[in-house]
Amino acid sequence: MDALTERFEQERPRLRAVAYRMLGSAAEADDAVQEAWLRLHRTDAGEIGNLPAWLTTVVARVCLSLLRTRRNHREEPLDAQPEPDDDRRDPGQEAELADSVGLALLVVLDALGPAERVAFVLHDMFAVPFDEIAPVLGKSPAATRQLASRARRRVKGGETPDADLPRRRKVVEAFLAASRGGDFEALLALLDPDVVLHADRFVGPSAAPIVLRGVESVRRGAILASERARTSELVLVDGTPGLLMVREGRLAVVLAFQVDGDRITGIEVIADPERLDALQLAVC
Repeated sequence: MDALTERFEQERPRLRAVAYRMLGSAAEADDAVQEAWLRLHRTDAGEIGNLPAWLTTVVARVCLSLLRTRRNHREEPLDAQPEPDDDRRDPGQEAELADSVGLALLVVLDALGPAERVAFVLHDMFAVPFDEIAPVLGKSPAATRQLASRARRRVKGGETPDADLPRRRKVVEAFLAASRGGDFEALLALLDPDVVLHADRFVGPSAAPIVLRGVESVRRGAILASERARTSELVLVDGTPGLLMVREGRLAVVLAFQVDGDRITGIEVIADPERLDALQLAVC
């Protein structure tokens, strides 16, 4: 038993990484790994030919069940922040997990169906062969390959090349850096003199939509939102570079940009839950 425990502990970091990418929740990932240990405890280890593969399969099945239950209840944990009332969680480990994956990727993965997410994570992120994933999903290897392919297109925002994408991404990255650093001059250089910012009523603090016109108004707004910028990440919003922010484990705000040349001409700040659900988000 000591030898089996040692072998399991060697696999624990990898299993936790698998579960976290599938679930987006450190707490649920730990629970899934613990369930794998309990099932191993109840199994004759001598009958297991490949322990790492066996454990990966068990964790994947537990995660698939959790994802299906979550979808039925329309829950979206994405819990990259530690739970304050749970002293079992190490905030440092929580932050390390979130940083290792990226909140933007977690948000995009959360939009996938359970089977798509499991197929994509196991194959594309951990190189598990399709013939090993297929029994977990109860599908043929060919159908499993199609699920992963469909998920890959959604995660990457499709395969249609956009020659202008790198330039627009560079502009949005520069806006994010300038906002985080409170760099007035850099923001002035990025914003078109007639830039307009629209924020829906869910953004707050006003109960009504906000409209800022002109470079000075938008620049001041960006500086005031510098704290928010520090927790924002780059993402594709309906195929064009934008920003997202996660708050308390949920997608909270998306910024969509209109870029003309090397200047930002418009910014749409979206926090309305229905509008957020309608957006097509992908890894940038």
